[in-house]
Formats: sequence, C-alpha cells, structure tokens
Amino acid sequence: MKSRSTLATWLGSLDGRRLARVLGMRRDATASPEPRSVGELADRLQRPGSVALALPQLALPHLQVAEALAALRASASHDALAELLGAADDDTTRELEAVLEALADQALVWPDGGGKLRMAGPLRQAWDAPLGLDAQLEVLLAGATSDELRAMLAALGVKPPSSKSQRLAALVEHHSDPERVLSVVAKAPAATRKLLEGRAGAGPATPARFVMFGSPGPDSEPGARWALDRGLLIQDRHRYGPARMPAEVALALRGPGWHAPFQPVPPSVGLAPVTPREVDHEASAAASAFAAGAASVLSACSAAAPARLKSGGIGARELARISKAAQADDAVVRLTLETAYAAGLLARDGDYVAPAEAYDAWAEQEPPEQFAVLLQAWRDLPLTPTQARDEDNKALPALAGAPPCNGCVQARHGLLAAAARLPAGQGVRVASDLGPLIAWHRPLADSSPDGPPFATVIREAELLGVFARGALSAIGLHLRTGDAEGLGVECRRLLPSATTTARIGADLTAVVTGTPSARLASLLDSVADRETSGTASVWRFSAGSIRRALDAGRVPEDITADLAAVAAGPLPQPLSYLIADTARGHGRVRIAPAACVLHGNEPALLAELAAHRRLAKLGLRQLAPTVLISHSPLDTTLAALRAEGYAPIAETDDGTVRIERSQPRRAAAAVPAPRGSRARSGGRIAATGTAKVSAALDPSTLATRLLAAPAATPEPAPFDGGAPFATDTEEIVAGWAKRLPYSDIRQLAHAIDTGQAITVEYIATSGNRTVRTLSRLDLDPPYLEAWCHLRDAERVFTLSRIHGVMSVAP
Repeated sequence: MKSRSTLATWLGSLDGRRLARVLGMRRDATASPEPRSVGELADRLQRPGSVALALPQLALPHLQVAEALAALRASASHDALAELLGAADDDTTRELEAVLEALADQALVWPDGGGKLRMAGPLRQAWDAPLGLDAQLEVLLAGATSDELRAMLAALGVKPPSSKSQRLAALVEHHSDPERVLSVVAKAPAATRKLLEGRAGAGPATPARFVMFGSPGPDSEPGARWALDRGLLIQDRHRYGPARMPAEVALALRGPGWHAPFQPVPPSVGLAPVTPREVDHEASAAASAFAAGAASVLSACSAAAPARLKSGGIGARELARISKAAQADDAVVRLTLETAYAAGLLARDGDYVAPAEAYDAWAEQEPPEQFAVLLQAWRDLPLTPTQARDEDNKALPALAGAPPCNGCVQARHGLLAAAARLPAGQGVRVASDLGPLIAWHRPLADSSPDGPPFATVIREAELLGVFARGALSAIGLHLRTGDAEGLGVECRRLLPSATTTARIGADLTAVVTGTPSARLASLLDSVADRETSGTASVWRFSAGSIRRALDAGRVPEDITADLAAVAAGPLPQPLSYLIADTARGHGRVRIAPAACVLHGNEPALLAELAAHRRLAKLGLRQLAPTVLISHSPLDTTLAALRAEGYAPIAETDDGTVRIERSQPRRAAAAVPAPRGSRARSGGRIAATGTAKVSAALDPSTLATRLLAAPAATPEPAPFDGGAPFATDTEEIVAGWAKRLPYSDIRQLAHAIDTGQAITVEYIATSGNRTVRTLSRLDLDPPYLEAWCHLRDAERVFTLSRIHGVMSVAP
C-alpha cells in the first residue's frame, strides 16, 4: 500500500508530457475502462500481471539496476545504489541516470520525494535472491529465541544485553560491520572458511548436498556448526534446505571491491559500411520473393486445403506437398501459414485448414498490400514459425496451436531494437553477430534452441526483408514503431506492383517477372504446371496441363484467347499447335457410369424400353440404336422388365447366357464322429461311420490285405523310446497335446503341415465335449488357430484340450 501511495504521489507531480510517456509505455494499464484518477492508475500499474508484461521488455542494464535495487531490500538512496553498482565515473553515472529514467517511464522505479528510490512490489518479488543475496540478518533471526541470541553474541565475544530486542540489535550491528565479520571469519577453521566463501560467491562454490527426506542437520555441511554458532549462517526452521547466509555476511565476504554487475553499454560487434541504397535493393528482392512465395503457398492451400493431424497442426507430409505445389522452401511455407493464420486469412475447417473469406479480398490486392498484412502479423506472432524441430530434434507441425510464447515476441522486438541502434551507414559483418545485441536488449527473450543465439528469428527477418545487408531496412524501421501507414508507403516503394503479362516462349514456357497478379496466376495454374516461384515464376505447358483445362470445361478457343490477352507478344506457334492437337483428341472416347447394359438386335424394341414411363426409375439411357445403359443393378433391371411383360435374359461377365436354375435345398453332410464315441453315443454315430467305410471298401478285399500283411507289433512312440519325430510339428504338438496318442499327433501335424481339414474332439472350458471340423490351421503353441465349420468363424483352440483326431470324411 505504501508503494502505491508513493507512486500515486509521484504520478501526480509529473507534467502532462511525462505522464503521457508513462501511459504510452504501459498501455495495458490504461486499457478500457480508462482509469478515472491517478490513484486508480497507480493501482493498475502495481498489478502483478501488468508488471509481468513490462518485465520482458527491459534491456539488460534495466534488469541489473532493478535487481540491485531489490537486493537493497528497503527503500534505498540513489547513492547507495550507485555504490553497489560501482557507478563512480561521470559516464557510468549518466548511464545509471538514463536507466533510472527509463524505469520511471515504465512506472517500475520512481523517487519518493525524500531522496529514496521506490520499487514496484511485484518487480521486487521477481527475484528470490537478488544478486545471490539472501534476506538480511534481522529477518532471518525473527524466530530465534533470546537464549539463542545470547549464545551467538557470547561466541562472538560480545557481552549480551539483557533483553531480546537489544541482543538482536547488537548482533545486527556487529554483522553490519564488514571488518568485524572478516576478522571473525579469519579465525574460523579452514573447512568453515571454504564453506562461507563458497556460499558468499567469493570463492569456490561448495557442492550442493542432496537431502532425500526432511531438512539437513546442523552438521550436514563440513564446518557449518562453527558458523551457525556465531550467526554467520542461520538455520531456517520453517523450510527445507541448507542453512541460509545473511546478506550482510555475504557482502562482507565479497569484499569492498565487489560491485553488482552493470553493463550500460551494449556489446561491440563487427561493423561494415553499407549504403541505404544497398539495403533497399536487398530488402526489395527479399520482400518481393517472399510475397510471391506466400501468394503461391496460399493459392496451393486454396486449391487443396491441407489436412490437420489428429494431434493438431499440419504435419510434414502436408507441408512437403504444399512446398512442392508452390515451389517454395519449407521456411517460407511455415512462415506464410503462421502469419496468414494470425492475420485471419486461414482458419480451421473441421479436419482441414482452409482459406477464410478474407483470403479472397487479400488475393485481389497488390503485392505490397498483401505483404504488409503478413508482415504486421509476424511482428507480434507469439511463436517462432520457422522452427521446424524441438529440443529433442523431433519434427514440429505448423499451426499446432502451441501456448503463446511472450519470449518469442520479445526476441522479434529485440531484433528490431538492436538493429535500429546500429550506427547510421553501418551494418553487422555477419548476421549472426546481431545475436549478442538482441540478448542485451531483451535478456528474457527466447533464443534459438540450438546454433547461434537468435539465429532463427534473424533468418526470418532476412526472408521478409526486414533485416538486409546487416542493417534494419526502411520496412523494419516502420515495423518497429508500429506505423502501419508508413509501412504501407515503404512496401509500395520497395515492392513492385503485380505483373499482369507473361512472356510465353516457343519452348512452351511462360515466364512472369515479379509477383503475378491473382488473375494471371489463376489462368496459368489452370493451363500449365508451375516449375519455379520467386522473383521470377515459370510455368510449363504440356498436353496434360491443356487436357486438365479442357476437363474443367474450358474450350480451346477460350484458352487461346485468354493466353493471347496476357501474353507480352503473339502466341508461339508450338503452343497453338499443342492446344489444337490436344483438343482434337479430347473426348473422342467417353466413359459413362452404368450398373448394367441392355442390348439387342431390334432398335425399335430398345427405343420402346427407353421411352417406357414405368421403367423411368431404372435410369435407362440410349447410347446406340441397340444399346441402353441402366443405373440400376442387373437383378433389379431384370425384374422390372419382366414385371412389364418383357422377356429379357441375363448374361454373365464373359457374355454367355446366365442359366437360372433353382437348386434343391439339402442338409450339410454329417460330421464324422471321433474314435471311441460308440460307448458315449450309444453306437449311433459309430455305426454311421462303419456304414460309410463299408460302402467305400469291400470287407473281403480288406480282409485279404490284412491277412497278407506280415505280423508285426507297432513301433513305440518317440516319447516312449521309439524312433524320433518325423517333423518338428509333430514334436511341438506332442509337447502340448498330452492326451493324444502318437497316431493322432501324427495325423494332426500332417494336417497342419499340408493345410488339410481335420476333425477333432474338443473339450471346451465349460467341460462340454464337442466335435468340430477345422480348416486353415495355424499353429501358435500352445494354441491352434483355425476356421471352425461348426461356428462358421475363426477360433482359437488350446492343444491340451484336443482329445481325439480323425480325417474329414470324403
């Protein structure tokens, strides 16, 4: 409240011109509704959000002065601030006065009329430990007991007073004298001196100690106990972390020669002479090339709207397509999409990003006006549009809708400020040398994730012609001040008007210098293929491009007339021949959609069908005297004709007559039962299987064959000590189907290897016993994937649940 009252008093003492300057610097505090009094204005200027907006706009010396003032804690005098910053000579003093004047224009630091400097409360809270200094001793000892204060004074050799307040005052008085603090530290053990010097920033830093739970104990750091006993370090009972060093002790250990950093002069960079004409020439070329490329990119988006990724934004594939169609670099494509979207020329349309209604009016404008719209959108764009990869080198989509980045905006404003302050007639030798200057003007701006500082934003400025030949162009000067009218004048001076004519050569190319007008670009895009874009655009005519125009409904006479109207001279004879030859062959073969075709030998009958009112729903159309096409399927057309008393016949795909014969319905063949099912099913299924065997093979023949065979016992299975498995499939099946005999294992493995169908007896998880015929077997131990004819679907069977196997009956 006190800082607000002093701010209101200071604002009330300003003249109108100075107050207007403050209001111009802090426009956010004067937004609607307008403040009604100086007191209300002071309240708005002290809001944390308002201060947070002003903070990134400060240059390095402004932040250094503000941090030094925050380190002084209470309201400090001008002399104390100058002493802390080491502003002793006249030049440094003048620079400090200029910085304080600039901070006052921002209503961040102001004099209170009593010789003290006041600071906005939210700005003071921007640093937890300004200049690396902790709170003062009196603040850190606020919760100490009287006995603890007495013990500290006794350890320092100071006689303790009687009351707690007197003891605290005596301890503060002792630590406020740097010589007395240094004399005490000189008597400390070596480990304590090393710890104190590292914590104060006057010596090698002590490595941080990791504490997993709780706060570190008083002896967690070597030498800490000696310093804690004398108040050189204070253990905070209310927060975790190591012991805290009072600001008085840290300043004493840093020594009388230490001063807070203060760099009022920007870093020096290599400069080279450059004339305004050279800057204008390069800026004009860059701006013209970008304007032409942007028009091509947005024209490509108008012809085919780019699709959005499910995660949002336009992905690499769509960006590559647009880049190829517009013949533009990826940086130009990304920069155009982002600026056009910010300017309202593009908008989301479901899963696509399509041109908005404002695009049509923009496309009809001249290139200078088009360029000015995109340039103003770039100035305050809350992102870096040409950044194609993130910190992990992953591709970034365009128009991803990332959260606003104020640091990106400040990087752009810092570039404009740094380039504007270069000496007249001078430019940086290398564009990347501007990076340190941007960092000085905007220390809180976002730099490039990799490479030289601010390389990406510098490259964008070069692409737009804002930064040319190492200096700020006339376009950049008006862009920095936000002068839209002056920017438009410079754009019209540096960018030529749209070109309305093309030079069409005998090599079937059309060359347009500068930016083609919307009408010329649309015409050439419809009848030719664009090959290059930039300061000069080239289109090439071909039979395919002319055919594309004819397919769009153009007639050859109109194509010739339109091209002749925009040509700088007469149309070359090869182009006229190309148009005529392509038109002569265009449409000689026609393709009509049809669901089926009707044909016959009687033209009168076909004409009757085409004119029949009740058959109009079929969509019949006569192609020839004996040929009709129907938009209805064959069976529908056939039924409709028969319903009207005609007797058509249907044909197959190869032109033969389709025989319509009804097949009698029969039940499917019975599934053969597995072995041993006679006892379970009362012999019914087993008897059926026996009858089939009997019908297939004469018993007498079988008996003769069995008697003629030599008497021999079956060989034991491999797992019983017999011969090894014949195939790997047998071994795998045997390992999982434990209940199957070896003969069934061989039969199942053979079916799997040869792709034959098989019948199995399967025990379901419910315990029910089923018989299933399986085909399309696929072994995936411990499972068997197959087509189940019982369920008429794909099923997965467990090998251990198969209890019987037999071949499928023929």
